[in-house]
Amino acid sequence: MNKIRLPVVLILLFIGCVSTATKAAEGTQVKHIVLCWLKESGNPAHRHKIIETSRSFRKIPRVLKVSAGEVIPSDREIVDDSFDVAIMLTFANTDDMNAYLEHPLHKDAVQKVR
Repeated sequence: MNKIRLPVVLILLFIGCVSTATKAAEGTQVKHIVLCWLKESGNPAHRHKIIETSRSFRKIPRVLKVSAGEVIPSDREIVDDSFDVAIMLTFANTDDMNAYLEHPLHKDAVQKVR
């Protein structure tokens, strides 16, 4: 997601985890980005739990790559650093991403971190 679209997405979202996937052109990968706002913002144990849980997504077929980490504070006005954790998953195409979203391991993990 480019720097201009990220602030727009963040403005539209106020609480919880949200996700977005970019539309892929033929032959390009799909990036699925999840931004998480914790009910207890800044809680290191909860941040760690989400990051560790996201690593289990590597076991799901068709997931090419998973990256997760805590937000880095920024003084730049264009950067919204209000979220706690970001997760980015890479897929070959939208069908693979949709299969991941329906996979029992993903659904179970989402329920555990809520």
